[in-house]
Amino acid sequence: MLLMLFLGAVESNPQKKMAAGNHSIMTEFILAGLTDKPELQLPLFLFFLGTYVVTVVGNLGVITLIGLSSYLHTPMYYFLSSLSFIDLCCSTVITPKMLMNFVTEKNIISYPECMTQLYFFIVFAVAECHMLAVMAYDRYVAICNPLLYNVTMSYQVCSWLVVEVYMIALIGATAHTGCMLRVVFCKAKIINHYFCDILPLLELSCSSTYINEVVVLCFTVFNVLTPTLAILGSYVSIIASILRISSIEGRSKAFSTCSSHILAVTVFYGSVAFMYLQPSNVSSMDQSKLSSLFYTTIVPMLNPLIYSLRNKDVKVVVNKIIKKRQFCISKDL
Repeated sequence: MLLMLFLGAVESNPQKKMAAGNHSIMTEFILAGLTDKPELQLPLFLFFLGTYVVTVVGNLGVITLIGLSSYLHTPMYYFLSSLSFIDLCCSTVITPKMLMNFVTEKNIISYPECMTQLYFFIVFAVAECHMLAVMAYDRYVAICNPLLYNVTMSYQVCSWLVVEVYMIALIGATAHTGCMLRVVFCKAKIINHYFCDILPLLELSCSSTYINEVVVLCFTVFNVLTPTLAILGSYVSIIASILRISSIEGRSKAFSTCSSHILAVTVFYGSVAFMYLQPSNVSSMDQSKLSSLFYTTIVPMLNPLIYSLRNKDVKVVVNKIIKKRQFCISKDL
């Protein structure tokens, strides 16, 4: 329903008809891409194509493995499969269009397509912020209240947490994109970025962007600061509980369940904060491009590797599948 209303708003947006004065109709934009150096186009294309393939295979593999193995049907892996879905979608919204910029002279994107890309990018970026916070809460309950874990993290609770994550993401995306639809674009139509992001689009505006900037500030603070505080609060309690464990082996085991999440959180939130929370007089669009690469392409690729390759439960399931397949092959022979 939200998507239908959103697409209808894009098509009926009055600024697509005629901007004020003698400004021409803005029906499309041109994405500048990462670089304009011809010698870097092919290497970058191959690198990001490989990154996207690994992202798709890795995240689909995680989702499939968790879905097929009853051994992994626990809250932690339920949230991990949701995170993999978010990463897969976020990368798919951004990367294919970015790859086109390396093989075409002008990477043109229509106005409705640009607004749609912006909408879904915000949905999955915000969803990832809050999903990481939910995963931290899951680890807090598992380590600090293990006896109440099955009750606290019941199937109904986990489902509601995931629904709330997507509700927050949809509200944020609708607010940002709705504000963007009222902006009049009458300057140069070249977006100095590799996808339709909020700040590069606002640079092309010839109307007031005050409301947009306030919305960006408020929602960014909420979607970054709130999950960050939740994650920090969870880990303060987790560390306190780990320090109370007498055995070194017990401490190591408890900490190992959180190390992957800590690494993923550091990379993701660090790049987002660098992108959106720096002063405007210090901000450089080239720096912003590099920063946004982390949470649009690199993080979605790394997350399945971080959470799966270092996870003993996943390794056990993979080994069982391999042994079962080898047994079936040898039996057929």
